[in-house]
Amino acid sequence: MKIRLLTENLASDMVWLAEWGFCAWIEYDAVRILFDTGYSDVYVRNAAHAGLDLEEADYIALSHFHRDHTRGLLFHPFRSRKTLILHPRVLTGVLETDDQATLDDYAAIQARLATDFEIRASEGVLEFADGAFFLGEIPRVTTFEKGAFFDDPMPDDTALAFRTPKGAVVVSGCSHAGICNICEHAKSVTGQKLHAVIGGFHLLHNEEPPIEATIAYFQSEAPDILMPMHCIDFDIQARFQTVFGGPRPGAGSLIEL
Repeated sequence: MKIRLLTENLASDMVWLAEWGFCAWIEYDAVRILFDTGYSDVYVRNAAHAGLDLEEADYIALSHFHRDHTRGLLFHPFRSRKTLILHPRVLTGVLETDDQATLDDYAAIQARLATDFEIRASEGVLEFADGAFFLGEIPRVTTFEKGAFFDDPMPDDTALAFRTPKGAVVVSGCSHAGICNICEHAKSVTGQKLHAVIGGFHLLHNEEPPIEATIAYFQSEAPDILMPMHCIDFDIQARFQTVFGGPRPGAGSLIEL
């Protein structure tokens, strides 16, 4: 299994582009998945630099509706209609804002969804390939995670999980549902312990995140690989690296499992 980060807040070195957002190219056995698309065409440009042909994607999946994960669809290069997996909320005008530019963006994204893709909308778990799961709505089971984005309960926030010989691999987009809630659901769905947890952890100070409780959870679960990124403040990122070690990947990084 290989994961190439095509969009992330930081670049892994000077030859890659970065932006606030997330996109990962996932190769799982013979299946190729584009997970989220970032905010702009950065993922397309980084894919070209990596020598990846995005047309080879078997599936596109979206973690939730926010623009730093979906707006890149406005720049997609696909020549054929790809299967796009998402929560049905992504298809509706869910954002409440007075900013017209933001509303225009969402209208354009939703129009592109309707015309350019074969949609597979699912509120529940979807095993879209053997051992590969779109996790659907995440049960809120921890006592310490809010499982929301301020006043938005974010029912659409989800992640992908994969069965592997070493355990479950979880790839999260933003984790508004709570990264520990996501991992508990992934363990239940795959029937495996955690091997790797990679992606957005959504631990930002302005939302008063449960930093120590989250660290304690992963100390107890002891995954072999833990790579928080995207929506995590720098000092919290440093705290995780101090406790768990490992590299801090960024746009362009190739993670081989």
